Amino acid sequence: MRHEICKVKDLPVGSNKIVALEGRSVGVFNVNGEFYALKNSCPHQSAPLCVGRVTGMTLPSAPGEYLYGKEGEVVRCPWHGWEFDILTGKSIYDPHKCLVKTYEVAVETVEEEKSVETYTVKVEEEKVIVYI
Repeated sequence: MRHEICKVKDLPVGSNKIVALEGRSVGVFNVNGEFYALKNSCPHQSAPLCVGRVTGMTLPSAPGEYLYGKEGEVVRCPWHGWEFDILTGKSIYDPHKCLVKTYEVAVETVEEEKSVETYTVKVEEEKVIVYI
């Protein structure tokens, strides 16, 4: 089922929004201009995952070298610090066994109709009648 969340300009890069969709709490994230959605529930103990800190992480590198990357692509659970990749929903620690449900997100151009409220008008025996 399709749900309109907001206008693109209302969710700038680096921000997120939590919405209720069909009885589910879902976090929608803007990561570098791309949009992603995760279930707002940590698989560890059902904490509200999407209110956690969004950050990056250290990347594999040579001994004594520290590379930092994936800025804005990792969400950390506010209760116990479990980290998940926003782009895939996979756990940073155990990506093959632990993950968060992801949802498809699309950006659509929607033509907004400009409407004017109108009423039905009839002429009955020389009287004008408006139906509201």
